[in-house]
Amino acid sequence: MKVIKGIAVSPGVEIGQAFVLGEVEQHVPRRVIDLHTRDQEITRLETAVQDAIGDLDAMQVRTREELGGEASKIFEFHIGLLKDPTLLEPIHRQILDNGDNAEFALAEQFRTLVEQFKAMGTAVFRQKANDIIDLERRVLGKLMGETASRMEELQGPAIVISHELTPSEAAALDPNKIVAFATDAGGLTSHTSIVARALGIPAVVGCKNISYQVNDGEQLVIDGDTGQVVINPDDAAILEFQRQRELMSSYRMTLREGADLEAMTLDGTRIQILGNIEFPREVDAVLDNGGDGVGLYRTEYLYLTSPSEPTEDDHYRAYSDAIKRLDGKPLTIRTVDLGADKYTQERAEEPERNPFLGCRSIRYCLQNLPMFKTQLRAILRASSEGPVKVMFPLVSTIPELRQTRMILNDVMEELEEEGIDFDRELSIGIMIEVPSAALMARVFSEEVSFFSIGTNDLIQYTLAVDRGNERVANLYTGASPAVLTLIKSVLRAGRRSGIDTPICGEIAGEAAFTMLLLGLGLRTLSMVPTQIPEIKKVIRSVDMDTCERLARKVGSFDSESQVRTCLRDELRKINSDSPGGRATS
Repeated sequence: MKVIKGIAVSPGVEIGQAFVLGEVEQHVPRRVIDLHTRDQEITRLETAVQDAIGDLDAMQVRTREELGGEASKIFEFHIGLLKDPTLLEPIHRQILDNGDNAEFALAEQFRTLVEQFKAMGTAVFRQKANDIIDLERRVLGKLMGETASRMEELQGPAIVISHELTPSEAAALDPNKIVAFATDAGGLTSHTSIVARALGIPAVVGCKNISYQVNDGEQLVIDGDTGQVVINPDDAAILEFQRQRELMSSYRMTLREGADLEAMTLDGTRIQILGNIEFPREVDAVLDNGGDGVGLYRTEYLYLTSPSEPTEDDHYRAYSDAIKRLDGKPLTIRTVDLGADKYTQERAEEPERNPFLGCRSIRYCLQNLPMFKTQLRAILRASSEGPVKVMFPLVSTIPELRQTRMILNDVMEELEEEGIDFDRELSIGIMIEVPSAALMARVFSEEVSFFSIGTNDLIQYTLAVDRGNERVANLYTGASPAVLTLIKSVLRAGRRSGIDTPICGEIAGEAAFTMLLLGLGLRTLSMVPTQIPEIKKVIRSVDMDTCERLARKVGSFDSESQVRTCLRDELRKINSDSPGGRATS
């Protein structure tokens, strides 16, 4: 039995068999092949090589027809290398002698060859090294292309192990087959972690090298509450985890039973509880868990989960679907937050070195106006069907906001000229996600109808901590006095201008923060749907005087450890019936 510690990002305990998911570009996992099936692994390799040669032959013919014989010669080296027995024999030996899977053996041998060519020093041999890397990716693509079919053939509960999952890969997981996942990389508020919570499956990220330590088929336990992954647990450990799972399941069932009760404090203060969603179907989960509407619709998943850019009608259908499901309850749509992701970086002629500080979110939209206007047209069209608000992400300057509003006004004029109906009183807001916006909140409040505090990025940019980097995950915390000071400043500006200021970052769904947020003056919280019942329970257990006293006490602290300890102690006093008397968010 071996225990690996990572970052708990989605709660729950699950037991299942490992399904190791490799990535051609980044990481090739090693699996131990049984002695009796190593010949089959050789056959897999040979089939992949022949398929790759077939593709190259076809490309050579097409290139010869379109560009001439000279251009087609670039494929001769590739084809010749894949047909060379001196290249493939060492890979065969590694599979037969060591029991390595075909992907791992091929990657090892090709990388050795790449280093040999690079060591020769000349530009010619460096180009040959690049050719070999291209070949490696081509053959690995054939081998790893079987992943989808292997996943379809899964029978029992499986746990995905990977170096990293993209948000679209996480969203594509079938909860009926995949019960949990763990990754080498990732952080608490990475988009993949957010998707895991939306799906309601336990997840642990930031495990550093777990994909090297787990083989297909091994039994695993994923504890999404403590951040533990147990490889080949013994019988006693399995029994204990099963007991924990039953206790947590019972507790969450109790929470769900009270989900329809109002989120009202003991002294009668009504708090609006909204849900964060990525897909229209999640509206049902928001309502089932007692939510009052949607406070954050992350629309970039229309891009991240599709092979092509969504059309205006694609946008419109999604927004219209969400509005119909809400049946009169409010929907706040955030325009696309693209740029710091694989979707855009892979399509860029020159990927950015630091995309989180580059052309992302509203900056990306302002530099891609046709795409941006397409989305705005769809949002406006949908606004005629129900209560809709629109908010712009990562706005950092007043000129940026004014340019955005000018574009929105242009789109409104276009729709009016076309006779297309929309809500002419559409409520417009911005996400407060960067320190510059928080510090200038008073000025921004004169230009918008509402703020929405996005603590995920606000923490990241205030503390200079990459929220997806497991190496500095311990530095990323909403309990930072600096972050709390900025939140108070934004709330003060909102109150003075009389505009709504909800919070939609992940700390809104952490029970330990609920009393503090109420004490600071927040009256609208937006979170992952499954977090709603527990947050409502906390709200119904406290009064505003207690919350305000806690906020004043926390305001005197100068370290996040003091803040976190104080918040957990206060939560235990009112949440003692949770398993272990601990916070479960």
